[in-house]
Amino acid sequence: MHVSAIYLYPVKSLRGFAVTSADVDELGFVGDRRFLVVDERGQFLTQRTLPRMALVEAALADRDLVLRAPHMGACSVPRQATGPVEEVTVRVWKSEGLRAEDCGVEVAVWLSEFLRTPCRLVRIGPAFRRPVAKPGKSRPDDVLAFADGYPFMVLSDASLADLNGRLDEPLPMNRFRPSFVIGGATPFAEDTWLRVRVGPVTFRAGGPCARCIVTTTDQLTAERGKEPLRTLAMYRRDPEDPTDVNFGQNLIHETMRGTIRVGDPVEVLM
Repeated sequence: MHVSAIYLYPVKSLRGFAVTSADVDELGFVGDRRFLVVDERGQFLTQRTLPRMALVEAALADRDLVLRAPHMGACSVPRQATGPVEEVTVRVWKSEGLRAEDCGVEVAVWLSEFLRTPCRLVRIGPAFRRPVAKPGKSRPDDVLAFADGYPFMVLSDASLADLNGRLDEPLPMNRFRPSFVIGGATPFAEDTWLRVRVGPVTFRAGGPCARCIVTTTDQLTAERGKEPLRTLAMYRRDPEDPTDVNFGQNLIHETMRGTIRVGDPVEVLM
């Protein structure tokens, strides 16, 4: 088995992009979900309620985050603060009281106009700390950025091929927003991994990834349909909670520094 693709999503729920390699730090992939769109109360916003977020491209330059959207041109903000900043309190799911840095008025106006709702962009800074709060899966020193609940999510090419074989129209991998993709595995092999080494980085399983309406959102047009949730519900329901439909495996990294590259070997340890 090997790494067949790697993706970064600099801003939670905005469009991601593929890379050939990615560095790992204590929060996950460097540059991954270090920014967050929030409403006026500091509540996180996602494609679940704002599918137009899929139309905003997020790219990383050496020092800046660059956002682009149809008919809006580009807007950029520093990846790290370059002077005094306003700290704000934000929330992601049950993670409340997170301290983040406001990215300023210009990008707030730009995003609010395109997304058609008042919002602001915030960034992780020195005051930010968010534990992985998953009983039985996490340890006290496990932390993550603005991802839903885990630093990483893995999916195999074979699992997507199995799903696409059941669909009238195949779906691309970007519907599922994995951190990285595994080639050379059997369908749903990732469900069974307890510990796995990917290149130089060791991970342990966080549990299956329950899928939501974002998977039904075309990441290039923001249009929504019924698939793949309708088909996944026929054969991928969680045996312990049938309201969940699982596709992919959440991972927590035990190695806090390293670089994962496309082509790296994948070894199941347990």
